[in-house]
Amino acid sequence: MLVDRRLARNLDYGLLFATLALVVFGIIIIYSATYANKGENLGDPFYFVKRQALAAVLGVLALFIILNIDYRLFERIRSPIYFGNIALLAAVLVAGQRISGAQSWFRLGPLALQPSELAKVAVIITLADHLVKRDDIDSFWGLIPPFVHAGIPMALILLQNDLGTVLVFGAIVLGMVYVAGARTRDLAVIAGGLGALSPFIYFFLLKPYQRARLLIFLNPYRDPMGDGYNVIQSTIAIGSGRLFGKGLFGGTQAKLNFLPAHHTDFIFSVVGEELGFIGAVIVLLVYFFIIWRCLQASWQAKDKYGSLLAAGVASMLLFHVLINIGMTMSVMPVTGIPLPFLSYGGSAMLADLIAIGIVLNVHMRRQKILF
Repeated sequence: MLVDRRLARNLDYGLLFATLALVVFGIIIIYSATYANKGENLGDPFYFVKRQALAAVLGVLALFIILNIDYRLFERIRSPIYFGNIALLAAVLVAGQRISGAQSWFRLGPLALQPSELAKVAVIITLADHLVKRDDIDSFWGLIPPFVHAGIPMALILLQNDLGTVLVFGAIVLGMVYVAGARTRDLAVIAGGLGALSPFIYFFLLKPYQRARLLIFLNPYRDPMGDGYNVIQSTIAIGSGRLFGKGLFGGTQAKLNFLPAHHTDFIFSVVGEELGFIGAVIVLLVYFFIIWRCLQASWQAKDKYGSLLAAGVASMLLFHVLINIGMTMSVMPVTGIPLPFLSYGGSAMLADLIAIGIVLNVHMRRQKILF
């Protein structure tokens, strides 16, 4: 499993160590958020920590396996990846388990697998190959096939009742087609068209709870004990941390169960309460360092396929960070999108580490000739 020494010299150790640091920090902050909640963790203060650590170990193993495979191999197996992804997303609609309102999970004994998380990586891999083979991406009509390519898994995920993940796919596609050469004005036309359709989407496609989330985003105090409760408690937690926080393991909003989903969607609220403004800013800086290194891998890639792979991962991570942290501070609607490497969730952890492995792979092989 060791990487060839010639390739290891080109490994982006900064990106690798920053990612692993966030993974370790995420496990610590999950413990802080959950150890006192006896009902949630079944009396075991390490219940969530052990499961997240297992997912992290599996993800790191997958990352190092990917480093030993030339990323261009993905081009040759794009069809099995794409159609296998479609099959999994369709199967979960039939045989999946509903958790938190979304039928997005396979139950595997004590574990649960969410195919839509792995689908993000599958779409990045296959869409990159799709875009490499097109020479009309700089025209408006040339944008339709890439959106159809991603639209099929997006539609299946929408049927799972998981709008947040669908939005992530939209960000991935927009980022990748832009790097592939799409014209800004064509993307603006598409955005304008979606904007014109927003009333139809709001009244006819969104479910009542999704419409309520948008209204609550505008004014959480219109229903402070109902739909606005999560956001209000999140902003209270972050604000109470002030400059330096209450200290690691010293937060109260999560431990007293005022803050819902404190180990998943609102994990950043725990960071803000316990580590304050300074700690939250440091976490943000690490995230943007990771995204910046992904973009650098895209710019320095030796071929267009590698460039698009890294750009897709950067787009995915940036959207996750902006939306998740934004919703905890009531500047974005609540969508249920996890915070990479910090939010509890094995499938997301596995997918995110695989994605970083792909970026490291592209950067490591950026030189056409190695001496």
